[in-house]
Amino acid sequence: MEQRRHADVTTRAATATTTPGATLDTEAAKVLRNTYALLGMTVAFSAVTAGISMAINMPFLGLWMLLPYFGFLFAIHKTQDSAWGLVWTFALTGFMGLTIGPILNAYIAMGGLQPVLMALGGTAVIFFGLSAYTLVTKRDFSFMTGFLFVGILVAFIAAIANYFLQISALGTTVSVMFLFLASGLIMWQTSAIVHGGERNYISATVTLYVMLYNIFLSLLHLIGLADD
Repeated sequence: MEQRRHADVTTRAATATTTPGATLDTEAAKVLRNTYALLGMTVAFSAVTAGISMAINMPFLGLWMLLPYFGFLFAIHKTQDSAWGLVWTFALTGFMGLTIGPILNAYIAMGGLQPVLMALGGTAVIFFGLSAYTLVTKRDFSFMTGFLFVGILVAFIAAIANYFLQISALGTTVSVMFLFLASGLIMWQTSAIVHGGERNYISATVTLYVMLYNIFLSLLHLIGLADD
């Protein structure tokens, strides 16, 4: 009798973590709340730094941005369990805001504010839509791990190659690849929080922020091509 009761409790607990509409456990809810709060602050901070870089007409860094970018990622990985992780997170997102300023200036000079606003709106719709879907259905997207990370690596290499080749069709393909892969990673990261695979809100925030950055740039590129 005792064993059967224990089995029933275990079954209900497992079902509660996978059934659509089930309540998140306390730890998952805390990580999710902290992640979204930090994500909101970092997006706002990067918007400020982007505005500064636009105002001072900061030049486009090109591939040189990868050196500090990977340096910041390394620092975050090493300190993500301490307060220094927050410092490096804001350093990374502030830097990425600076790098996007020259790109925004270029698109505004070509087509005005409309492409930028459309890309911002599209990014918001994609993020909130995919996050809501994952939270409501509580689907486990861990099966996509290998595909997503291999895909991101291939898209990253293709983007670097096209920086030198300047092939329009390849640039469009890379933007589409990043758009779909980054969208998949948003669901993957949110699912990892829901199912207990991610318990560090700093690393979760950085993943979501970088995916938002890629989605925004991809949409900006595709919308800019359409307008052109």
